[in-house]
Amino acid sequence: MKRIIATADAPQAIGPYSQAVEANGFVFISGQIPIVPAIGQMPEGIEAQTEQVMRNIGAILKAAGLDYSNVVKTTVLLKSIADFAAMNGIYAKYFTADCPARAAFEVGNLPKNALIEVEAIACASGK
Repeated sequence: MKRIIATADAPQAIGPYSQAVEANGFVFISGQIPIVPAIGQMPEGIEAQTEQVMRNIGAILKAAGLDYSNVVKTTVLLKSIADFAAMNGIYAKYFTADCPARAAFEVGNLPKNALIEVEAIACASGK
């Protein structure tokens, strides 16, 4: 069985996918770009964009009844790997202990010309 997770507090899907899906005790959060849900726009700069992406992930986690401590894996996609240190500084505010596994990649381009996209997997069955 799978359960679709959706919230108005994170950007709505811009294609045929869900914000998140819960299955077999895990919540799979689709890649989040830094759209501010209330205005449909993105902030400027990697720090502000990373902050917004993490807020969007937090809103989806909350809709699933979870928080950042439930996250077991993230994948970070960066338009420029030169932004890694700045991204990492913001990211570290959200994962302070028992951090999830992570991969980070530079990619050629991201939806809506975002500087960052992050997807996450959380464990719903325990911390």
